[in-house]
This record gives sequence, structure tokens and C-alpha cells, in this order.
Amino acid sequence: MEVLLQQIVNGLMLGGVYVMVAVAFTLVIGMLNFLNFTIPALFMVGAVMIWAVMQKGFGPGVDTFLNDTVGAQNKWIVGVVVALVVVSLLSLVIERFTYRYMKAKYGDATEHALPLVSSLGFLIIFEHFVIGRWGSDPLTMDSPFGNASFYVGTVQFSTPQTISLALSLAIVFSISLMLKKTKLGRALRSIAERPDTATLMGVDVNRIVPLVYVIAGLLCGIAGVLFAINYTTLDAYIGDKVATIAIAGMVLGGLGNVWGAVVGGLFVGLLEVLSIHWLGASIVKVPIWGMLLLILIIKPTGLFGHSAIGKGKF
Repeated sequence: MEVLLQQIVNGLMLGGVYVMVAVAFTLVIGMLNFLNFTIPALFMVGAVMIWAVMQKGFGPGVDTFLNDTVGAQNKWIVGVVVALVVVSLLSLVIERFTYRYMKAKYGDATEHALPLVSSLGFLIIFEHFVIGRWGSDPLTMDSPFGNASFYVGTVQFSTPQTISLALSLAIVFSISLMLKKTKLGRALRSIAERPDTATLMGVDVNRIVPLVYVIAGLLCGIAGVLFAINYTTLDAYIGDKVATIAIAGMVLGGLGNVWGAVVGGLFVGLLEVLSIHWLGASIVKVPIWGMLLLILIIKPTGLFGHSAIGKGKF
């Protein structure tokens, strides 16, 4: 029983990472109605940036500067800042060429497969840039928190993982509150329902849509940073591995539903850890996707989804 409780805790902690990636997918697909394949890349970039700062991956000049000005103990803070800034800037570049350019040239870009294909192109470019710069071997780093943990009874809780889960839920709660209570949230929901009508009502779509990309990108960047700090091993394809399971969580919870993505992300994290515990790591995706297919057969819109993407979701 103690072992099972420990595995449940581990699964929920891992699910906290999946939650933010699943919510990032949900925001883009719920508001813009297309699956953004750059989300795995932004997750990976966030993880690689904090690794590069902490493990002297930028080159002698930059690494020496960081050591002299920041110090070894505080480099992880700089790594977090660098990761989030880089991910935000890349998100704006991605928005420019997967949404704005396509919309200007072809009308409503969300009705075409072109944004999806161009986002897939960005994914491949980012992954192979990392491979070309730092290689394809696993990249390892030391967690700035070491092995810090605490116990509740006999169940061990990793301190950074607990912080990660709490931070994930707090961020999602803040986004949900923003979507419901603020002027920006109303503008985002109006774009999700009818972008053309939102434009006629005075919503500046070209200013609001980049915010969707930046918010989604920051969610991925934070998730990537937390993953690197907690699990300390990554590579150029870590985003693909995480996003595959996060997509399952998003669809399980219901397309376009933020809190559905939270439930789905936690569930697939729990299911992954329990599947590894009982069945082994080699077939871990079989139970996850098998459960997803079963739920979709019973309820095709997912647990909390609706029939139309973008309408009434937030």
C-alpha cells in the first residue's frame, strides 16, 4: 500500500508538467482552432536554455561572464529568466509566420492546414538546431534544489516537484480567472468564438493573438524549466515525448477546456507512472492511448469538452 501511495504521488507530480503543456495546446486550439506543433519545441527550448546556463553550454565567453557576474549558486535563476525570454521571443516569431502571415495572404488562416505545416517546420528547425549545437546525446544537469524532500507519514514528496505542481495549478487558475474576469479575457473569448465579428466590435486581433502565442509559449517554457530542474536529463526530442502524452491529456479532458486539460494532464501523469510500475516502461504509452481511445468511443468530446472548438470553453 505504501508503494502504491508513493507511485500515486509521483504520478501527480509528473502530471503537473503535463498540465501546463496540455493547457498550452488547449489555448491555441480553443481560440485559433489549429494544433500548434511548435509547443513541443518551446518546451524543449525552455529546458535546454536553463541547462545551457547551468552547465556552461553557451561557450567560454558567456559562461565566464555568468560565473563572474552571477555566481554558481544563482545561475539557475538566470537560467529561468533566459529560458522564458527566449521562449517569449520565439513565440512572437512563430505567431508572425504561422498565423499573421497566413491570415494576411489566405484570409482566415485557421481554415487551412498551412499554419499546422508551418508550425511543424518550426518544430523540426528548433530540434535540429539544438542537435547541431549541443548534439543528440542526453544532456544532464544538477538540480539547484539537490535531493530536497519531505515526508507525510511514509510517503516522500520531492520539494521541487511539489513546488512545480502547486505552481502549475496556480498559473492555470490565474489564466482561467483572467479569461473570465478581465477585458483581455473577454477579447480572447470573442476571438475564440468569432474572430471576424470580434474585429467589427473593435477587438484588435493582430495585437491579441500574439498574446495567445506568448502565454502558450510561457506555459511551455515554464514546464520545460520545471522538467529540467526536477528530472535533470533532457535531449532535443524531450518536447515530443512530453507533448505526445500532454496531447492525450488535452483530448481526454476535452478540446478547448482549460480545466479539462488540468484533469487530463494529472490523469495521464498518474497513469504513466502506474503503468511503468505495473507493466514496465517499454509499453507505457499503450495504457495511456488505450484509455484515451476508450473514453473517446464512449464520449467523443472528452470528459469536459463541447462539440465546437472555441465556443463556450473559457
